Amino acid sequence: MDRKPQSATGMVLRNLSKTWQLYILLLPSLLYFFILHYIPLYGVQIAFKEYIATRGIWGSPWVGFDHFQRFFNSYYFKDLIRNTLVLNVYGLLLFPLPIILALSFNEVKHAAFKKWAQTITYAPHFISTVVMAGMIIAFLDPETGLINNIIKAFGGDSTPFLIIPHWFKHIFVWSGQWQGLGWGAIIYLAALAGVNPDLHDAASVDGASRMRRIWHINIPAIMPTIIILFILTMGSFMSIGFEKVLLLQNALNMSSSDVIQTFVYRSGLLQSQYSFSAAVGLFDSLINVVLLVTANQIARKTTENSLW
Repeated sequence: MDRKPQSATGMVLRNLSKTWQLYILLLPSLLYFFILHYIPLYGVQIAFKEYIATRGIWGSPWVGFDHFQRFFNSYYFKDLIRNTLVLNVYGLLLFPLPIILALSFNEVKHAAFKKWAQTITYAPHFISTVVMAGMIIAFLDPETGLINNIIKAFGGDSTPFLIIPHWFKHIFVWSGQWQGLGWGAIIYLAALAGVNPDLHDAASVDGASRMRRIWHINIPAIMPTIIILFILTMGSFMSIGFEKVLLLQNALNMSSSDVIQTFVYRSGLLQSQYSFSAAVGLFDSLINVVLLVTANQIARKTTENSLW
């Protein structure tokens, strides 16, 4: 006797009855994202209103796209976009550095040296942003800073790096690389651990050099991981490290350090322009969404790897 095909709902309920323990384990994460990430989306509408705290969100009058037009027509719009793009593109150009570090660690055969080097490169990741900014300020102090003392020891002149706008992007990006380089290499090392050693043995027998084995075995093995992480990086492209920018920012380097997120902080929390700052923040988030979807579509069409 033929069995009737199950409906989609019936299949879902059947699978749920078999794996309900896994769904219970997943429930806290779902509640976290729903409560802290999706419910607050209700407040996004203040970007299209003239928010008045005494009237609440519903009672505040609609103004449509007035706040967006005000931002686009402002004199500081181009400067904010330029600074945000420069810092993010600069950091994106250094995206391959964790990959190179992971490939280098993978080739080290001396176990003790490898563990020591990994510890040294991982350690800065655990330094808080506030402490990191304090260290940068202390190292670059014109009078007592380590960097300027080294420069003066070699006969150079002391340079107040943090008040020169030109130096801000270099300080911000390279200090971020120093802090996150080793940690960023961990996931690539995990992917490299899954490479079959027999492939390297076979390539060595065929006469392949170490560089050729890296290029033709290791890099293709971690390419899916590279693509996924690159897509995720593009999804947060405009979301530059707000805390460190704010801590290193001062009135003299503002022309290079003022980015969209610091502007949102000033206009929203310091100047109480809640609707205007919400509109600017929403504009920033929409750019991230567009970049994420675009990067994912390109990756899906050109490779077999994508987020969805």
